[in-house]
Amino acid sequence: MAETNIGAGFGGLTRYKEEYNSKFKFGPGAVVGMIIAVIVFVVGLRMYYGV
Repeated sequence: MAETNIGAGFGGLTRYKEEYNSKFKFGPGAVVGMIIAVIVFVVGLRMYYGV
């Protein structure tokens, strides 16, 4: 079989802006807190409605 040479390309080395400036900035503790709050809310609804 003949070998096929593929061009080097970017190989996943495309560079993006290092830091994205967002209007919303949450710390890791806030994200974990929101996830726990949603879980408690869903469990509470399931207990209330008996689903």
